[in-house]
Amino acid sequence: MKLDYFMKTAEGTVNEGSVSFAGALHVIFPVHNETIEEIRADVKVDVADEEKIFMNGYQTWTTCPEYSRDDRIRGLHGIPRPLVRRYAFDGYSDYHFTDYPYTKGILHGFSWCYFRRGGFYRLFASLSEKNGYTQFLYNDEEGILHITKDCKGLKADGDFEALDLYYAEGSEAEVFDTWFAMMGIRPLTEKKIAGYSSWYNRYQDISEETIREDLEGCKKIFEKGDLFQIDDGWEPFVGDWLTCDETKFPAGMKAMADQIHEAGFEAGLWLAPFAAEEKSDTFRSHPDWFIKDENGLFKAGSNWSGFYCLDIDNPEVIDYLEKVFSRVFDEWGFDLVKLDFLYCAAVYGTENETRAGRMIRACDLLRRLCGSHPVLGCGVPVMPAFGKFEYCRISCDVTLDWDDKAYMHLIHRERPSTKNAVANILSRKALNGRAYLSDPDVFFLRTDNCSLTERQKYSLAVLDALSGGVFLTSDDPGSYTEKMKEQYRLYRSLTKAENVSILTDRGITAVYDLDEETTRRRLF
Repeated sequence: MKLDYFMKTAEGTVNEGSVSFAGALHVIFPVHNETIEEIRADVKVDVADEEKIFMNGYQTWTTCPEYSRDDRIRGLHGIPRPLVRRYAFDGYSDYHFTDYPYTKGILHGFSWCYFRRGGFYRLFASLSEKNGYTQFLYNDEEGILHITKDCKGLKADGDFEALDLYYAEGSEAEVFDTWFAMMGIRPLTEKKIAGYSSWYNRYQDISEETIREDLEGCKKIFEKGDLFQIDDGWEPFVGDWLTCDETKFPAGMKAMADQIHEAGFEAGLWLAPFAAEEKSDTFRSHPDWFIKDENGLFKAGSNWSGFYCLDIDNPEVIDYLEKVFSRVFDEWGFDLVKLDFLYCAAVYGTENETRAGRMIRACDLLRRLCGSHPVLGCGVPVMPAFGKFEYCRISCDVTLDWDDKAYMHLIHRERPSTKNAVANILSRKALNGRAYLSDPDVFFLRTDNCSLTERQKYSLAVLDALSGGVFLTSDDPGSYTEKMKEQYRLYRSLTKAENVSILTDRGITAVYDLDEETTRRRLF
């Protein structure tokens, strides 16, 4: 296969040529204290009508199913600009720096993509994102895979590593095993976790009383050492992490962690360390802590009262985060943290660091602050998290129905949706056990406050158990009937399955070995 490349600096230096592309490919751009203007490459790719195309979405929530060659990606197309600005829809992902042509046969993604025909994969991937996200764009009319680096404006001197790519053909296991081996990335743990998250039932409406109630229910079915995670709603406002909402948790968070431990469980806590909402004391008292662009403070989304991005180049921000994590682990005694909305750390790069390089540095910072405590990452650009966290989400949030309300379909690709979550669990399934242990989000058995059909709940639970390393529910197990308890034990047993294969060309079928038997389950 031939790859044609073109590189240019703002000062006018050009480097172009053609090279053979198979296996690993490293292309150097010699520069002398210059500013990168453009790095791109083209590869001819013939795609059969029945072939599936995967383009990895920017961050973990970004919906990225396998596409057909004439599909298109909508982005924010059709949303009036006043609504985009009001709700900061363009802050959640790549919309503020990536063009979405919304044209049939044009598909784009980040860090890796593949073309799949049955069990045969053609994988195109980045071996390093430090010098800029590797962006892939397939144009079906041209039959060309365009490759660019997100590094415009970066100052460089010497032999700049412009393209660091990998291409392989074979089975899913063959191409992904070799890719991760070449990157030298392995998961930080092999320990799967199961347990409870407070989010998908209580949402922010939690308190000491509700936590104790759910904790009592969890005692009836969970195993010693399982995870009991307190999600969003314990803090006064997002961004204020040094204390709890004292009206909800008058005894404080140490008392909550102690009670979780007394019940025999590991204590988990949710934070969004790089985000702060408008109502928070952190935002009101420290406006100089936040990322700005030519329009002022960068608004990263409309959750809560609207939220903004802490600047990790500010020493006071680092000092604050050190205090936060010391309090969570050393004073309150939590064992694991779920760290969310992490994309906030790197919405921009600088002339000295790319957007991707900044995100990698932010993940390294969190690893240092958390030490040996396990981290469950979420809302994070995907490849920078490889090998940094023990566990990581691979999809958007599930919803209490199949695909949320109709008007929600018109917003960004990161919106909550069980349907979209399932699509990502399937398309990113190769990450589990290679980049980290994957979190496919929660499953449900309950009948109240959930409108998923019984078939959908069954299929989601089976898929979660077989395809990830995190198996959580937000049900109150204390309300489980004997039949539900039996279902839970069955689904949990599937987390021990081996030789798992998820087939998707004719519906969705899971094949696995367990207790010396091979089983096939038709899902959804």
